[in-house]
Amino acid sequence: ERPFGLKKAAGTLRFVATHPVRLFGDPVLKQRSREVEDLNGSLVGLAETMYETMYEAIGLGLAAPQIGVQRRIFTYDVGEGPHVIINPELVDASGEWVYNEGCLSVPGMHFEIVRPKVVTLRGIGLDGNDLEIEADEVLARLFQHEIDHLDGVLLLDRLEPDERKRALRAIREQDLATVPRSAGPAL
Repeated sequence: ERPFGLKKAAGTLRFVATHPVRLFGDPVLKQRSREVEDLNGSLVGLAETMYETMYEAIGLGLAAPQIGVQRRIFTYDVGEGPHVIINPELVDASGEWVYNEGCLSVPGMHFEIVRPKVVTLRGIGLDGNDLEIEADEVLARLFQHEIDHLDGVLLLDRLEPDERKRALRAIREQDLATVPRSAGPAL
């Protein structure tokens, strides 16, 4: 029997609590995350929580700020099993690809976003080993999207001004924003 609000972590005998995904308007989503300085056991627990939260939200990726943790770490799974990248950075990008992109922090909305088609990412794995991954199309887009979150950038920030105005209006109408209306847009 599972304790209330807990999920069993994949491949383990322990239970992991999931976190609510932070939504547009939450100030934590607009802040640049701090580098992870100590690779220790607490990162394993964070990664497991992030995996479970990502799967529960039906996402391909999840950045730590999306659950309120201001550290440069993200998880992802594009069908090949869960992965985690710590302190990621893009070191190369080429090409151009337009894709209808969505975000767990802006639920129910998708936008045509132009990004590089191929990227090279460097970071650290959960095992402490350095990683360098060349990715294209969906995986390249996922890496760019999650790094944007770590930099305090939302996909709404990537829109042309007119499209962004329409999106913000739609968000207000759907009442997705978590900031009081008197505070204005949190962008």
